[in-house]
Amino acid sequence: MAVYGGIQAHELERWLNALTNAAYDRRCPLVKVHGGNARARTARQDLLHLANDYRCGDSSREESAADLGRWCQTYLSEAEWYVLVGTRQAPVPTQGTEALSEEERSLTVLKQHRVG
Repeated sequence: MAVYGGIQAHELERWLNALTNAAYDRRCPLVKVHGGNARARTARQDLLHLANDYRCGDSSREESAADLGRWCQTYLSEAEWYVLVGTRQAPVPTQGTEALSEEERSLTVLKQHRVG
């Protein structure tokens, strides 16, 4: 498993709420989800299915936490993960200054949805 993506079962509800809010915040990088509008729609739809399956009792808390961890690994960058967890500063990318400032702005917005 990667450094990021592991979600504890007892934190599942907080993660579902934070990620759902972040996924629908138009200022947030999760709206773009690394690959365009179609991928963003798929990411939101997958997230809503995970939340619905858990809340309806179709999957256990542990199964849902594992599924949500895989969702995070698929759709979140490592920088976005660290911002949501709130355990440390996000790694600084080595791109140009224009891209860096845009990503910094996006990560600042994402901090509003932090779980940790």
